[in-house]
Amino acid sequence: MRALHADTGYLLYRLGLRSGQLFNTFLQESGLRLRHYAVLRYLATCEGALQRELSARLGYDPSAIVGLVDDLERLGFAERRPAPDDRRSRIVVLAEDGRAFLRDTDQAGQRVTDELLTTLAPAERETLHALLVRVAGNGLA
Repeated sequence: MRALHADTGYLLYRLGLRSGQLFNTFLQESGLRLRHYAVLRYLATCEGALQRELSARLGYDPSAIVGLVDDLERLGFAERRPAPDDRRSRIVVLAEDGRAFLRDTDQAGQRVTDELLTTLAPAERETLHALLVRVAGNGLA
């Protein structure tokens, strides 16, 4: 029988859990969770997104997206606006306060990554990141 840590999928799962714990701890004082942060980071890459697009791109249930966007709107970090090409639809856009929050948390986010990857040399971190981007591009985002 193979040792538990011989299973790459399990190791990725455990690393994901640890990463989520660290990010949620760092976000705790802001009242946000990692899922909120993911929505904000995605919105920072576009001019707005339909809620169903957020659901598909982030892999969250559509009903969860509604609550996350409601929370972000309440904090002034995001807002719903009429879609430019279909006035009946609403897009979610990153508000200036959301943009400022992301700028303010960049350093803390880097500290979380540094803590997670403390045993890796800078070149190894770059290699790991490149490999994860490649794997994530295979159906994850």
